[in-house]
Amino acid sequence: MVIAEIKPFGEIKEIVKNHDRILVMGCGSCVSVCLSGGKKQVELLASALRMSKKMDGFDAVISERTIARQCEPRFIDQIKDEASHYDIVLSMGCGAGVQELAERLNSIPVLPAMNTLFIGSADGEGNFLEMCSACGECILSLTGGICPVTRCPKGLLNGPCGGSKNKKCEVSPDIPCAWIMIYERMKALGKLDVLKKSIGAKDWSKQQRPGRYTIKGQENEKVS
Repeated sequence: MVIAEIKPFGEIKEIVKNHDRILVMGCGSCVSVCLSGGKKQVELLASALRMSKKMDGFDAVISERTIARQCEPRFIDQIKDEASHYDIVLSMGCGAGVQELAERLNSIPVLPAMNTLFIGSADGEGNFLEMCSACGECILSLTGGICPVTRCPKGLLNGPCGGSKNKKCEVSPDIPCAWIMIYERMKALGKLDVLKKSIGAKDWSKQQRPGRYTIKGQENEKVS
């Protein structure tokens, strides 16, 4: 999932200082799971902004709305009329959500309340770890389901650098050496012979920006 965190309140306050009709927009997808931009967080931020505006002597109208996904036009289209009554939309979605809102709402400024961090997964205890760099050339079948591009701070593709100590990366003692993890996983799977094969140089052309993907069979369908 996409992991994001809310910006410091002082930064958000600065972003909205010239506006007194604000719609705080949450996202019910990724940022809701990591407890940073879902319905509850929208309520808390909207409440804090109301209090801050009142203390500064402004009579602001600050409303709340959370849609299923900010990155899908069909959900944004459902709130177009509502959004038109506000000066700005303050998005509590990821960077993709902010941009899609801005594209669909068009004449209404959409400002970010979040910092998008990475694509990752949860450990069930409130911790999230970056797992994927969306590089466009997945090699997880060769590395036991552990991505060296992302989980090795140096992005090494063909084995460890030799700088690890006690199974930890030399970059930080808090980071497990990805290649030791890969070795142990492949050993447990009985596939150490796979590691003898060179992966080859990374083809970074597969990670061209902006990325684009079309579902086969829908190439000629236009999203309105």
